[in-house]
Amino acid sequence: MIEVYPADSRFHAEHDWLRSNFSFSFGPYYNPDNTRFGPMRVLNDDFIAPQKGFGAHPHSDMEVVSIVLTGKLRHQDNLGNVGVTSWGEIQRMTAGRGIIHTEYSASTDEELNLLQMWFEPEERGLEPSYEITRFDVDALARQWTPVVSTDASDHVAKIHQDMTIYLTDLAIGETRSYETTSTRRMFLFVIDGDIQVGDETELHKRDSARITELSKLEVRATSPSRLMLIDLP
Repeated sequence: MIEVYPADSRFHAEHDWLRSNFSFSFGPYYNPDNTRFGPMRVLNDDFIAPQKGFGAHPHSDMEVVSIVLTGKLRHQDNLGNVGVTSWGEIQRMTAGRGIIHTEYSASTDEELNLLQMWFEPEERGLEPSYEITRFDVDALARQWTPVVSTDASDHVAKIHQDMTIYLTDLAIGETRSYETTSTRRMFLFVIDGDIQVGDETELHKRDSARITELSKLEVRATSPSRLMLIDLP
């Protein structure tokens, strides 16, 4: 089953320096029918003004993944970690038993746009940790490229959940297929472009699809496209 969520169906929140689009219940937005997709709890599409951001705030028992699309994201936490992330890198934070951090736009003149996702970990009370991992941007044009996974490597960030996040780029008319088992979930997000899923379903920029009971996914780009696919339990 493929459930389509158009970009304009997301909850939109706007403040002085922040524009956000929430794919799931978050902050002021609560819909009891839209609180999660398996262990996935949050996908926020945030636009943050230069040198602005979120002051110190706590997290616990959540895996937080940030993908910067434009601009630079600066992180600092009470464990002593400081890092700046840009496109081509993944920021992963395991909140575990508890962590306090700040997040700001590190640019002086460019708006920061990032996708931030929260996932429930396989177990609670983990040791808090933080990492920035650089992935192979060139590989996106060739394949579904893993960037976050329970099976970590030099170019794949570690996550404490049985899942993998993939990114890929498609030229017009190019296709990608992905196979899993029908008991798994797939979350597909169009970062940019326009695609056709299977024979009938069309998705456009910032649309998403929640896919269940399907073992093979086939997509075709109808314009140059960048996609994110998450394989979930």
